[in-house]
Amino acid sequence: MNNKKLIIFGEVLYDCFPGGEKVLGGAPFNVAWHLQAFGQSPSFVSRVGRDSEGDTILRTMSRWGMETEGVQQDADHATGKVTITINHGEPSYEIVADAAYDFIDPLPLQDTACDTLYHGSLGLRNSIARSALDQLKKSGAETIFLDVNLRPPWWNRKEILDWVSQADWVKLNRHELEQLLGQSSDLLSQAMDFKTTYGLQGVIVTRGEKGAIVLAGNGDRPLEIVPEPILETVDTVGAGDAFTSVILLGLMKQWSLESSLKRAQAFASAIVGQRGATVSSASFYSDFMAQWN
Repeated sequence: MNNKKLIIFGEVLYDCFPGGEKVLGGAPFNVAWHLQAFGQSPSFVSRVGRDSEGDTILRTMSRWGMETEGVQQDADHATGKVTITINHGEPSYEIVADAAYDFIDPLPLQDTACDTLYHGSLGLRNSIARSALDQLKKSGAETIFLDVNLRPPWWNRKEILDWVSQADWVKLNRHELEQLLGQSSDLLSQAMDFKTTYGLQGVIVTRGEKGAIVLAGNGDRPLEIVPEPILETVDTVGAGDAFTSVILLGLMKQWSLESSLKRAQAFASAIVGQRGATVSSASFYSDFMAQWN
């Protein structure tokens, strides 16, 4: 685990549907999956149970070429899952507590160094996992990227804002920004205040089908990207994770922010035309890499 350029920290889990279907996911896992396909070989730090689901995750990662060294195994806690129920056509979600990823052990992470550290907020609902992230933050990472995911009841405003203050880049949607700062009719001013208050290098506010706005650098000239009309939407799950993965790719490859935004939006738009948050076809990714040269 020493001297990894890019570390992705957080949950890997299964979305479990009423019919018995299980779909592999978790925002950090999705981001790591995409970045692996884009040739970045991230180190994914998480924890799974010593159960059939955990074994499947490790095999799936290996087949995709991902390192599994950072995925701990837990004999006492099961692999994470989200139980989905449908009532009158409307889904509801239970993010099962005390999953293996809640207990990521900080001890194996000592003396780990990295240049870029990505983490979300859902995977920090347990104090043990929070200690593990604190251990990684001692690595001296040049860039810490926080992907805010507010999932009731698993978040606390003070804790989220503490993590924001430790980050360099923060991505969140407009609803999440308002949950943290209060409602506002002026999204741009609110985003500027957020960036200034917490000393951030960049803030990305996603707006669903309306695209995203980004504030970065000292000039605070906002950049806005509006997606092209999507011909077919199959599944919107994971679109935000797809967007994040390309923004991270752009930061590491030092693309211009304008290029990163356009490419992130194009990739996210392509993902919603697929079933699931990730794609198992290498050619799907290589087509984008060829376009981006």
